[in-house]
Amino acid sequence: MKRTGGTRLPLHYGRAPRWLVARMIKLADAIVTIIIDEYGRDEFLQRISDPFWFQALGCVLGYDWHSSGVTTVLTGVLKNAVKTEKHGVAVCGGKGKASRKAPNEIRLTARSLASRNPMLTDWFTRAK
Repeated sequence: MKRTGGTRLPLHYGRAPRWLVARMIKLADAIVTIIIDEYGRDEFLQRISDPFWFQALGCVLGYDWHSSGVTTVLTGVLKNAVKTEKHGVAVCGGKGKASRKAPNEIRLTARSLASRNPMLTDWFTRAK
């Protein structure tokens, strides 16, 4: 990709408004459900791992006036919107204290998923 310029992204402090986060969670659930139903989990994971797409999703969900905080706020929103039972995908991490608990949360989620799937149980056992 050709570099055409730059931008200054200041760090903002504070919290996302609760009313906005509640709306973001509802809309994220709908968007994730549509993507997974239409294109599959692999496509959702491919898209969500693209930093440009991730940033754009944050904007689509309504968190576009802040340049900082999108990653942590959107991760928290997706954590609440994406349900393993419904979507077959888990989101771990979040903002603040939740971000520091992510490694343990990943382990617990992996164990939970492995207990429901014999193929994952074998993989999880070897990964230790």
